[in-house]
Amino acid sequence: MKFTDGFWLMREGVRASYATEIRDLRVGADQFTAYAAVKRVAERGDTLNTPLITVDCFSPAEGIIGVRTTHHAGRVHRGPDFAFPGLDPAAAGARTRRDGAVTELTSGPLTLRIDGDGPWGITFLDADGRRLTGVDNKGTAFATTPDGAHHMFAQLALDVGENVYGLGERFTPYVKNGQTVDIWQADGGTSSELAYKNIPFYLSSRGYGVFVNHPGKVSFEVGSESVGQVQFSVEDQSLEYYIVAGPTPREVLARYTALTGRPALPPAWSFGLWLTTSFCTSYDEETVTSFVDGMAERDIPLSVFHFDCFWMREYQWSDFLWDPDVFPDPEGMLARLKERGLRISMWINPYIAQKSALFAEGAELGYLVRRANGDIWQWDLWQPGMALVDFTNPAAREWYNSKLRLLLDQGVDCFKTDFGERIPTDVVWHDGSDPERMHNYYAQIYNRTVFELLEKERGHGEAVLFARSATAGGQQFPVHWGGDCFASFTAMAESLRGGLSLSLSGFGFWSHDIGGFEGTPDPAVFKRWLAFGLMSSHSRLHGNVSYRVPWAFGEEAVDVARKFTLLKHRLMPYLYGAAVTAHRTGLPMMRPMLLEFPGDATTRMLDRQYMLGPDLLVAPVFTEDGQVEYYVPEGTWTVLLTGETVTGPVWRHETHGFDSLPILVRPGAVLPWGADDQRPDSDWLDGLTLRVFGGASTETGGDGTSVTVPDLTGATAAEFRVVRDGETLTVTSEGTDRPYRVVAETTGATAEGAGTVTVTP
Repeated sequence: MKFTDGFWLMREGVRASYATEIRDLRVGADQFTAYAAVKRVAERGDTLNTPLITVDCFSPAEGIIGVRTTHHAGRVHRGPDFAFPGLDPAAAGARTRRDGAVTELTSGPLTLRIDGDGPWGITFLDADGRRLTGVDNKGTAFATTPDGAHHMFAQLALDVGENVYGLGERFTPYVKNGQTVDIWQADGGTSSELAYKNIPFYLSSRGYGVFVNHPGKVSFEVGSESVGQVQFSVEDQSLEYYIVAGPTPREVLARYTALTGRPALPPAWSFGLWLTTSFCTSYDEETVTSFVDGMAERDIPLSVFHFDCFWMREYQWSDFLWDPDVFPDPEGMLARLKERGLRISMWINPYIAQKSALFAEGAELGYLVRRANGDIWQWDLWQPGMALVDFTNPAAREWYNSKLRLLLDQGVDCFKTDFGERIPTDVVWHDGSDPERMHNYYAQIYNRTVFELLEKERGHGEAVLFARSATAGGQQFPVHWGGDCFASFTAMAESLRGGLSLSLSGFGFWSHDIGGFEGTPDPAVFKRWLAFGLMSSHSRLHGNVSYRVPWAFGEEAVDVARKFTLLKHRLMPYLYGAAVTAHRTGLPMMRPMLLEFPGDATTRMLDRQYMLGPDLLVAPVFTEDGQVEYYVPEGTWTVLLTGETVTGPVWRHETHGFDSLPILVRPGAVLPWGADDQRPDSDWLDGLTLRVFGGASTETGGDGTSVTVPDLTGATAAEFRVVRDGETLTVTSEGTDRPYRVVAETTGATAEGAGTVTVTP
C-alpha cells in the first residue's frame, strides 16, 4: 500500500519509522544480525523511548540471500508458511566477511554488503562486484495507519531502464513498472488487475529476482509510489524477502524453482487436444458422443474429454455424484469413451452446497470451515448455502479424496480443480492458521490434495490437474489455465500476457480456453485462437454458454483445428523434451523472449510472441485480416510452415491466412520430428526424423549439437549428436540402435540409417 503523499509528506494519519543507522552488529560464520535505530543517536538519551528494527541476513540456498526485518518479535506466529523443498542453508555455502565497518554476506554469485559507518543501506552485488539493487535510506521501515494497522515495508532501488516482470498470472501490462499490485487471490476474470494466481515473486531485467516470503497479502508498488523503487509491504510485525541471483533470467528461475519446488512432469497424453462439454450448455451422453464422433469424422485427433460443472445435479455442487437424469449409466459411458482412446477429466471445486448430502456429512464430522462462534461459514454466492472444505484438517482431506476416489474407480483420469480464490478471512481454521495468510495459501493445499491423490491412484508421472488458482509453489502441481476470458482478440492478447507473466513467476506449464470463455467467439477469433492454443503447452476447447466444437465455426475452423493438432503431435518429441526441461530446471515451456535472449534489449518489452521450448518462435495473430507484427532476433531463422528463411534482427510485418501464423525455427536448431500425427503419446523413436536447420556457424571438428528424445516417462530414450562440416552433417545416436532419418533443411538432402548417419548435399 502507499504510505506517502508525494516526496515530502506522509498520507494523513500514517506514521513511519525508518532504519537510520546501525547500533549493533552480531556476525556469525554464515549470517549476521544488524540492529538499526530509527533516528540518529547523538547521545545516550536518544536510545530511550524509540524502536529498533532487527535485520537478519542469511542464505536459505545457494545464490539466494534472505533479509528479515522485524519490529516486535513477540507476536504469536500462526501459519501457514510456504514450504521450501530446496531449503538447504548448510549447502548454501554462505560466508561472512568483515573489513572495518563493512560487513558482507556471500552465497554463490551474490553478495550483500552493509556499511556500519555510513547512513543505513544495503547493497546487493553480483559475482563481478556490480550493484544489482540496494536498499536506500528509506528502504527498511514500519508504519502505522489510521486504522491502527502495523505494516512492515521495504524498498529496493530500480536502475535506469530496469524492467520488472512476474508477480503471478497478471493480465495488466507485461512490464510491471508503474503498477500497484496486490498479492491477493480473486475470482476476477482476465480483464482487470485482479488475478487468480498471485505470486510474491518478481524478476528483474538486470538478472536477479525478489521473493517476499509471506503467504498473505503483499502489496507491491512497482515504481508507482517512489518511481525509482519497488516497494513491498505486509500488515505484520516482520517482513522477509529473498534476493535471487542470476546472472541470467534463466538462472534466476532455476534457483527460485529449486527453492520453491519444480513442476511435476505431466503425462504425454495431456499435451493432446482437450474438448469439453462447455459450462452452461445442455448436454448428455448423446451430446458427448456426437462431439467425439464429429471430431473423428473430421479427422481431428482428440486426447481428453472433459465434463464441466453440470455433470452433477443443480444446486448440489459439489456432491461428486452424476446427475442420474442426464447420465444414467456413467460407468458404461466412461468405458465407451475410453474404448475410443480418450482420457477423462472431471470438473470439481472445494465448495459444498447446502443441498448436497456432503454438507450434513461434512458438518457432522467437523470438516467444514467455521466462524469464531462455531457456525459453519456459508454464503449463497456460486452455490446456495455453500460451505468450504477445511483442507488444513488431514481427516477432511482424506474425506474429500474418498469422494474423488470413487470417480477414479469409474474411469476418470484427472480433475479440473476450479475455484479456490474466494476464501473468507472471518473464519477459524482447524490447524489454527491465520485467516489472512490462508486466503492465498488455500489454493496450494487444495491443489496439492487432489494432485497427490492422482499420483497415488494413477502412479507417478500420470497426475495432471487443470487448475485455476495458485500461490508460490503451486507450479509443483500442473497444469494451470488462464481462467475466464472473453471471446475476443483483446482477451486473447491479455491471456497471453497473463501466461507470460506466470511463466516468469516459476510456472512451467500453462493453458487457456481456446476461443475464449465468455460469450461466443466470432469465427475469426476462434480460428486465430485455435492456432495459438495448439501452439501452447496444453490445448483445451472450452466455453461458457456455447459449444467449442470446431464445426460450429465453419469448415475452415475444422481445417485449422486439424492442421495444428496434427502439427503438435509431430512436434511431441521436441515438446516433451521441453516439458522434461521444465520439470528438471524450472525453465517454462512457453518462454518470454527475454528468457532466451536477455542480451537483446528489444526482447524486454515483447508480450505478443514467445518461444515454445528453446527453438520455436511463435507469434499468434490477433487480427481478423491476418496482419501481425513480430520481432526476429539475430541470425537466420526458418519459417516452419513454409521453409522460408528470415534474417534478424528485424521486425516483420506479415499477413497470414487462418491456417497460418509465424512459427520460426531458431538458427542451428535440430528438431526431433515424430512420425505419428494421430496421438501425442506415441513411440517417438518409431519413424523419427531429425530436421537440421541452418543458420549457425560451421562446426568443423567441434562437439556439434546435441538433441535428446525422451520416452513417455521423461527418461532419455535416445541422444543424437549432430556435427556440421560445411554442408555435410554427421549424426551419431546413443542409447538406441533403431533407424532414424536426417533431413538437412537448408539443402533438402536426406539420409536414413542407424548408429551414425551422414548427410551430404
